[in-house]
Amino acid sequence: MKTKFALLLGALLLATTAHARLNIVVTTPDLASIAKEVGGDKVEITTLARPTEDPHFVDAKPSFIVKLNRADALIEGGADLEIGWLPALLTGARNAKIQSGQPGRILGNAGVVMLEVPTTLTRAEGDIHPLGNPHYVIDPVNAKIVAAHLADAFAKLDSAGAEAYRANAKKFTDALDAKLAEWTAKLAPFKGAKVVSYHNSWPYFAARYGLTMNIFLEPKPGIPPSPAHLASVIARMKEENARVIIVDPYLNRKTAQTVARSTDATVVDVAQMPGGVKGADSYIALEDYLVNSLAAALEKK
Repeated sequence: MKTKFALLLGALLLATTAHARLNIVVTTPDLASIAKEVGGDKVEITTLARPTEDPHFVDAKPSFIVKLNRADALIEGGADLEIGWLPALLTGARNAKIQSGQPGRILGNAGVVMLEVPTTLTRAEGDIHPLGNPHYVIDPVNAKIVAAHLADAFAKLDSAGAEAYRANAKKFTDALDAKLAEWTAKLAPFKGAKVVSYHNSWPYFAARYGLTMNIFLEPKPGIPPSPAHLASVIARMKEENARVIIVDPYLNRKTAQTVARSTDATVVDVAQMPGGVKGADSYIALEDYLVNSLAAALEKK
C-alpha cells in the first residue's frame, strides 16, 4: 500500500513539475537553441522547422496547430522569414496567448539592427523581406541580443524564474564573448576574402568577420539559377578570384559543384541551424564549425 502511495505521489510531483515548465514553441532551430540555453530546465521547447529544412518553406503539418494551441509562448524570427507558413497555423491554433502583441508572442529580432531593409518593394527583385534580411541569428553579437531579450520575455511569463533566466543568458553570452574573440582571430587573415553563397542568407556573418559575400548562385532571392546567370557567376568568380562556395543543406549542391569545377573552387557545406551539419548541434558548436570550415577552405586557396 505504501509502495502504491509513493508511486502515485511521485507521478503527481512529476506532473506538477512538467506543468510548471513554460511550454515554448519556436519556429526555427537557431532560435530554439538559444531558447534552451536561456530557459534551461524551466522550459519545454518544441521546434517546428527541421535543421536541414529551408526555413522559408517549412512543411506546415496539422500537428503544428495542436502544438501552437497548447503553447504558453511562441518565438518567431520577427522579420517575415516564416511568412509563407506560420500565419495559417496561428489562425488554426486559436491560442489567445500567442497572438500578436501578447507577452507570449516573442519576436527574436527585438533590438537587432536589421540589414538590407529595402526602400521599395517589388516582386521583380525576387523573394525579398520588407523588414530586412531575416538571417540575423548567425551573427554571435545578434545571438547575445536574442538571449537577453528571451530572458526578459521568459521573466514576464514566469516571474518566479526571472533570476534563473537572466543567469542562464549571462552564462551563454559570456561563453559567446570568449568564443567570439577566438573566431574573429581565426578569420582575421582572410579579411576581405570573397565567398560565394547560393542564397543571400549570410550578410550578418560576412559583416561580423570581414568577409565579402556578394556573389550568389541565385540570380535573385528565391529564383533558381539559369545557365546564363551561372555563366556570369563563373566569369565574375574568375575575375574577382573567388574560390570558395558555401551551400546550405536544402539547396542544390550539384549546381555549386558544377560552378566549382569551372572555377577551381571548393564547395563547403554549411548551415545556419544547429543540427544542420553533422556534429554541430548547439549554437556555439555550429559557429565553431562554420569558422573552422571556412578558414580551412580559404587557407587552401
